Amino acid sequence: MPQWYLCAVNTPFYRDFTLGILGGGQLGRMLVQACVDLDVTVAILDYDPMGPCRYSPIFEQGHYADYEDVLRFGRACDLLTVEIEHVNVDALEVLQASGKVVYPQPHILRMVQDKGLQKLFYAEHHIPTAAFELLDSGKALKPEQLPCVLKQRTGGYDGQGVAIIRTAQDIERKAFAGPCVREALVPIREEISVLVARNPQGEVAVYPPVSMVFHPEANLVQYLVSPAPLPEAVTTQARELACTVATRLGIVGLLAVEMFWTTDGELLVNEVAPRPHNSGHHTIEASYTSQYAQHLRAILDMPLGSTVQHTPAVMLNLLGAEGHAGKPVYQGLDQAMAIPGIQVHLYGKQETRPFRKMGHITVLGSTLDEAQERARQIESLLTVTT
Repeated sequence: MPQWYLCAVNTPFYRDFTLGILGGGQLGRMLVQACVDLDVTVAILDYDPMGPCRYSPIFEQGHYADYEDVLRFGRACDLLTVEIEHVNVDALEVLQASGKVVYPQPHILRMVQDKGLQKLFYAEHHIPTAAFELLDSGKALKPEQLPCVLKQRTGGYDGQGVAIIRTAQDIERKAFAGPCVREALVPIREEISVLVARNPQGEVAVYPPVSMVFHPEANLVQYLVSPAPLPEAVTTQARELACTVATRLGIVGLLAVEMFWTTDGELLVNEVAPRPHNSGHHTIEASYTSQYAQHLRAILDMPLGSTVQHTPAVMLNLLGAEGHAGKPVYQGLDQAMAIPGIQVHLYGKQETRPFRKMGHITVLGSTLDEAQERARQIESLLTVTT
């Protein structure tokens, strides 16, 4: 008998049950909104009481990377999940050993926190990925190993901790001092992301691939297009590869699988994120089941929802403008909102900084071309300044 039905008999998730979320950023904010729809009591642990999740029914100030804070918070919850992977795994392992349910599982979080362990997992499980080498220090790179992509093994987030190294001068200027992964610089035709969910019963549901366009300076997603304009065979292969990764991980919850589609026609897994993801924001408006509702269904061991995308969509990240730091002002918001087919999501961050994610806009259209044209209009109108 499915676990969710047993819960409905004994300890319903909608009564005397608390879901704890480690992290109070924008992903947590949208996950809280999905919890409201299912009447799930939710608690947030975050260091910033004025962050995006300040409206959570239960908010505890503390750091999701602090052992004691996570332990104390987790003991008061029935089920724990994350909206950021940089959490204290030691505390989650103790909580899991004491009987608390933690999804995604702590050992998966520990692996994902270390890009070197990620790459070793792909190699061990015959998952295609770019050729790599583990280095004790990025400064140990030699000119004959160039060009390459250099990644810090731990701590990187939102474009930080990744550098393209082409010359000996780049080693001096851009290489990281600590443990790194050196990856081959593969010829990329398209960067795509595929979201896949898996519940404890082993049921898997996968979304259509999206195409991601990265900001040339900040190395984070500027906008995405969904569904990705890929040949049908590549779309099928990408979805199957995402399902393979999720199944071999044995993850419970949502998994974002970022991939490269190379000019040679290969699909290579770049990185994974075991949580709702920036590349899935559009699913709130464009899909029958949003990524946030799907993550809840998965971790609550409920039947997974339909991943069909009913409307073409573009998602624009609202990034803080260069040269601006302080209280945000959304220049051009009124004009942008007059464009049909858009939905604005502002994250409620109290301070903007260059390239900080301050919100996003989902742009819908009857065709992908129509959605892209509307997105171009919005890009020309809307900026986040001070």
